[in-house]
Amino acid sequence: MALTAAASAREILTRLHDVMAKRLPAQSKLNSVAEIIGTVLDSEVCSIYLLREGVLELFATRGLAQEAVHVTKLALGEGLVGTIAANVETLNLDEAATHPDFAYRPETGEERFHSFAGVPIIRRERAVGVLAVQHAEPRRYADVEIEALQTVAMVLSELIANADLVDQTGGATTRPQSTAASRASGFKLVEGMAAGVAVFHQPRITIEHTVAEDIEVERHRVYAAFDKMRDQIERMASQAEFGGGGEHDEVLATYKMFAYDEGWSRRINEAIDSGLTAEAAIERVQQRTRMRMREIDDALLRDRMHDLEDLSNRLLRIVSGQLGTAAQMGLRQDSILIARNLGPAELLEYDRRRLKGVVLEEGSLTAHVTIVARAMGVPVLGRVRDVRRLIAEGDMLLLDTAEESLFVRPTTAMQEAFEAKLALSQKRRAAFAQLRGEVPISKDGHRITVMVNAGLRDDLAALDLTGADGIGLFRTEFQFLVSATLPQREAQRRLYKDVLEAAGERPVTFRTVDIGGDKALPYLNHDEDGDEENPAMGWRALRLALDRDGLMKAQARALIEAGAGKTLNIMFPMVSEPWEFDAARDLFEAQRAWLAARGRKMPTEIRYGAMLEVPALAEVLDILLPKIDFLSIGTNDLTQFLFAADRAHPKLALRYDWLSPSILRFLKRVIDQAHAADVPVAVCGEMGGRPLEAMALIGLGIDRLSITPAAVGPIKAMVRSLDRGALIDAMQPWLADPRAPLRDVLTGWASEHSVELA
Repeated sequence: MALTAAASAREILTRLHDVMAKRLPAQSKLNSVAEIIGTVLDSEVCSIYLLREGVLELFATRGLAQEAVHVTKLALGEGLVGTIAANVETLNLDEAATHPDFAYRPETGEERFHSFAGVPIIRRERAVGVLAVQHAEPRRYADVEIEALQTVAMVLSELIANADLVDQTGGATTRPQSTAASRASGFKLVEGMAAGVAVFHQPRITIEHTVAEDIEVERHRVYAAFDKMRDQIERMASQAEFGGGGEHDEVLATYKMFAYDEGWSRRINEAIDSGLTAEAAIERVQQRTRMRMREIDDALLRDRMHDLEDLSNRLLRIVSGQLGTAAQMGLRQDSILIARNLGPAELLEYDRRRLKGVVLEEGSLTAHVTIVARAMGVPVLGRVRDVRRLIAEGDMLLLDTAEESLFVRPTTAMQEAFEAKLALSQKRRAAFAQLRGEVPISKDGHRITVMVNAGLRDDLAALDLTGADGIGLFRTEFQFLVSATLPQREAQRRLYKDVLEAAGERPVTFRTVDIGGDKALPYLNHDEDGDEENPAMGWRALRLALDRDGLMKAQARALIEAGAGKTLNIMFPMVSEPWEFDAARDLFEAQRAWLAARGRKMPTEIRYGAMLEVPALAEVLDILLPKIDFLSIGTNDLTQFLFAADRAHPKLALRYDWLSPSILRFLKRVIDQAHAADVPVAVCGEMGGRPLEAMALIGLGIDRLSITPAAVGPIKAMVRSLDRGALIDAMQPWLADPRAPLRDVLTGWASEHSVELA
């Protein structure tokens, strides 16, 4: 073909624009379109198939028998045309009949044509038809010819949608892929069940205008969008806006690589040269990227192509001016949110009455969005791949994170089974709610203190709803994470005062701010701290707070003022050595003296505690314990530090068990040492909220747990069915000589002794 792809497409687009502007019947327009494409591409056959009532129907052709129009029909996946639509892929064959999916239709008269090329006509990521060309002589079509066809197919999708060329059931809302139910798997981040329609956090932009009026104007729009997107990426790099663990640098490097890739911008410019608008050109290149992604076997390269897909979406939103999220537009019905990843502030923007669940392409157990979702009682399934290919906006979804499953477009039988399981789950929750006024006392009369973790004002209602003994961990950093600017001392004081008033006589333990590392704040300058390869073990929590003591002094004053007339419990996170605890306590005491000298009303008592998350602290407990009023074990960080295993890593997340002998022996030594020093010790990690793991902790001597509100009922039920003394006696030989997996041993013991492990 003598013409370039851009010139061919531009000529076709110009002629199509003229045809569609005329007042002609729909069939006449399609006939003209097929004739124009065939003429410009010098093709003996050009056929247009449209998806109508679930099947692909030949709507117009140049070269095949006209008697076949509206007669020849192919199901999705049937024949070459059906394969193209079902897989949303391009086929380019020098001998069509040799393809395993070839299906001969005698009414078309196509037996004399050997070569075949077809491209999907795509609307909102779904094929709504197929554009195909054929020649008598066997030959593969040149890349420029295929690219011209793909560009024309994009314009055809707009014409089909806007010119009433198909009925409603055959329009853009029809699915190219199977409408049958499907199941996606992932990784449980927050347990629960939910039903709702799919809503994308950043909705896909629908291209309404594909043909450019002025190519140079479109080119300048793309240049401006690239500049803005690159600025955003640079800000991400400086603010650590996303990413986690050791992958942070790699993610940003990949983003920057694509953002500045000249090949990507050149391909978009070439698409504009063919006559497309800026939006259509970006989408055109993006479609080609998606097709390439399906052919890539290398996992690393496929992940990088996903990054390019994400950046393409960002560029498309910028150039179209549609930068809002689904939260800003509002949820209209029960919804399950779909996103690549989310920050805690983004999640909190959603209407909790409508938000029933979250599905993430990424996500980790220790991410703050997971912690916030758990506090909100919103189930979350993470690491679900290819969600945009599997799910369309508005699809009905059933989420069951206990089974690590997401059901897309469920059948009636699936819905009935789901509703039966959900009803059973709700019945169990209702039974747990009946325990709200019951005290968690074991069968042999030992009282276990069960408190809740919190971090938001809305969490305070959980105290009365669950009948918890208090707040064992109030994460003060949530106020910092959801704010666009550093919270002022007065705003902090109001929050802390509200928490104490809601708790009444029940104790509240405030953990000082745990930020830094992978929980960086955009309004704090991190440049001087340098890049961190292991943020979880980096410049964060107490380390950062002692270094930037202005932030900690403001928090100390806010807490002391809020605690006026009450007992104030202060806990310092990530203490590694006793001197760090000393420095933090001295800072608080200095602020107390400063406020007292100015006549401010003081707390009746300030009790200081430390979190044991860093294993090194266990080796100096004899030095630390005499200094503290209480000790709290944070099992989330402690576990990954003990095993040198990032729990956010998908290959390691389930590898190391909380009930392994190494963990339980370590905890036993810490608990015994704290009891010997008469220092109260609690567990405030996720481990304490799981009935079997909590039972093991009680068997080690723990009698104070701080857990998510949703776990209070199950833990109370477990405690009330447990003979604590018998379990403590049984655990001694298990820990001394663990010959079998302790999870199996504990599960068997619980079953034998009728311990309720809901």
